[in-house]
Amino acid sequence: MKYYILVGEASGDLHGSNLMKALYKKDAHADIRFWGGDLMQKVGGTLVKHYKERAFMGFVEVLMNLRKILGFMSFCKKDIEEFKPDVIIFIDNSGFNLRIAKWAKQKGFATNYYISPQIWASRAGRVKDIKRDIDKMFVILPFEKEFYKKYDYNVEFVGHPLIDGIAGRPQVDEFVFRREHNLGEKPIIALLPGSRKQEITKMLSVMLSLVEKFNNYQFVIAGAPSQSFEFYNEFINSKNVQFINNKTYDLLSISSAALVASGTATLEAALFKVPQVVCYKGSAISYQIAKRIVTLKYISLVNLIMDKEVVKELIQNDFTSKNLEQELIKILEPNTREQLFENYYELEKILGGKGASEKTATLIVEGLK
Repeated sequence: MKYYILVGEASGDLHGSNLMKALYKKDAHADIRFWGGDLMQKVGGTLVKHYKERAFMGFVEVLMNLRKILGFMSFCKKDIEEFKPDVIIFIDNSGFNLRIAKWAKQKGFATNYYISPQIWASRAGRVKDIKRDIDKMFVILPFEKEFYKKYDYNVEFVGHPLIDGIAGRPQVDEFVFRREHNLGEKPIIALLPGSRKQEITKMLSVMLSLVEKFNNYQFVIAGAPSQSFEFYNEFINSKNVQFINNKTYDLLSISSAALVASGTATLEAALFKVPQVVCYKGSAISYQIAKRIVTLKYISLVNLIMDKEVVKELIQNDFTSKNLEQELIKILEPNTREQLFENYYELEKILGGKGASEKTATLIVEGLK
């Protein structure tokens, strides 16, 4: 069978790579062509476009790059027609993917979606378009199945692929890891300021403003694979700050606390049982637009899944050095940490067990048969 997979960011690259591995197991003759990243490329198949080429964040940034985005869409449609896949698999990245899905459905291609667009956060009216354009939807958050059910759209809950990714990784030897990356013996506070330049620029300086106030800890920046050390180095002005690129899971496994940009990383930190403060700051215009269309009580996946405030969220004007310092002090206290750990274990139960990628691949291949 021929599979065409569309991914638009680092987290999608991770989930796409695991799905590809599962597809190759289920279909020995799988021919996979994809838009993705380094992880998917390592699995096999043919990389068409790297997600780094179109990593635009926020309403303003998208508008500024609209001509480039439209060019990508035109190229994508042409490439799909030439490849003639048996199924197109969309992974997250709704702004791009739902537009391609509409076109693809009209052209008669089979359309599957893995990792639902977050339409439960805003613009729920898009369910109508999804029902029209997507043959099968595979969701990874338990409340999504109930959300779609309200609109008479049956979807498959397959569990969360992060559980597979974390469970399947080799255990880190902390002594060796510290030695390899020139880390001392102090407990570690991990900094995860996001993967896009815009969000890193907005958040990393505020995170680093705490370094001199917590001398008993060492701060380590988790570098995103899409950015260079030179870019991060512009923000570093203390000897008590280290940088480790593309080793986020290894770093989280030995960290005492984390300051995390909202997104998938909040769930990753929780699954590694790391106390965290969730941070978000966008451009003023993008934030004002988002505030008017997003209908959620929380922005972090941890709080959304648990339906209560498990981790503190510092959003936009609340994301200050003073507030961040206060919240970091709290999550370093034993009583707060104990409560967080209890909530994290409950969260993992709600997410279901391992096997999300395997389940999804099985359903896709059986659906084609």
